Amino acid sequence: MQIITPHYILMKDRVTPNLSVAFDKTIQKIAPFDELLDEFPHAKVTTLRENSLLMPGLINAHVHIEFSANKTELSYGDFMGWLYSVIENREELIGGCDSGCMQKAIDDMLACGITTFGAISSHAMDLEACSKAKQNVVFFNELIGSQATMADALFGDFLSRLDASKAIKREGFYPAVAIHSPYSVHPVLIKKALKIVKSEKLKLTAHFMESRAEREWLDSNKGNFKDFFQNLLKQNSAVSDSKEFLEHFDDFNALLTHVVKANEEELQKIASNKHTVIHCPISNRLLGNGAINLKALEDKNIRWIIATDGLSSNYKLDLFEEMKIALFMHSELPLLDLAQKLIKSVTIDAASSLGLNTGEIAEGKNADMLVLDLDKEPTNELAIHLILHRYNISKVYINGILEKEN
Repeated sequence: MQIITPHYILMKDRVTPNLSVAFDKTIQKIAPFDELLDEFPHAKVTTLRENSLLMPGLINAHVHIEFSANKTELSYGDFMGWLYSVIENREELIGGCDSGCMQKAIDDMLACGITTFGAISSHAMDLEACSKAKQNVVFFNELIGSQATMADALFGDFLSRLDASKAIKREGFYPAVAIHSPYSVHPVLIKKALKIVKSEKLKLTAHFMESRAEREWLDSNKGNFKDFFQNLLKQNSAVSDSKEFLEHFDDFNALLTHVVKANEEELQKIASNKHTVIHCPISNRLLGNGAINLKALEDKNIRWIIATDGLSSNYKLDLFEEMKIALFMHSELPLLDLAQKLIKSVTIDAASSLGLNTGEIAEGKNADMLVLDLDKEPTNELAIHLILHRYNISKVYINGILEKEN
């Protein structure tokens, strides 16, 4: 048992001074220090510096660890230009990201206060690194393949990767399933994968409506994807439209990433199924896909959270940086309200979307916590200041264990 005494605690809806937290793997009690010491007289006591803030660890729900080798290899500014550059440099990117490369990406996230991440794994090259990560990991085995003739082989590969992730037995590691996108996965494969998701109660995610090319291809089999699919895969039409794709996800609470180009009918469908939208603002800007309409999501009570995507479409895996970009990208929204929602989106809302018992400094929650060194007493605009000023993270606890200290 441990007792930690910060100057301030960022609770769900307020900042609270003069309280301490008793915890082991989970937060046992939040109360004045003397009360906790009476109840837990043998606990290890940590008293923090002046203006220290204890807050929940951050959750990055969507990241591609396998593609962490990119820095200047890929082309930005246009989705199709980026996609062709990925194909052109694929072997170099994959071959260039060894275990050390992936470990660095994971360590960099830890240094940025990310205590949980959702790894979208295309090849299981990142399985070992993720299994050894200090963070909690939701390991999304990705299914991809639009050609019916290859369905059996592709599904067999997917199953072997899923089984390998299920063989990892360590606290805080959760096997899960990712369906790549409506245009890249044959309906037969989707149906087979979702049977497993349902029977084994696995978390589910997918990319959806990221680009104009996807919009035009799914709507009318036209646009920039037409040449792409004809030349590379000998396909003249999409394997499904967006309505059919979303109907596969009925009765699932999925996480849908991007959703920048979704229309009114699709948003209504997402709302009715209580899916969560993962917003990756830097990735959307770098690939020329525009900014999602957060107000349209909120008007339909669609929960949205922030994530970094991978280094194939970002320059760092830092949720404080991601929130800062979002704060400026969505300039039509009230500043303080947006800042507060952004903090929630990478803590309590992300935890709820992933079905994890974390994301909040509250009794009974897992002790995934950060200590930030503020300059002075926090004001009612703390959420804005946390995002803008990137305070030093002096301690990172994951499941009650001090994993990083500055």
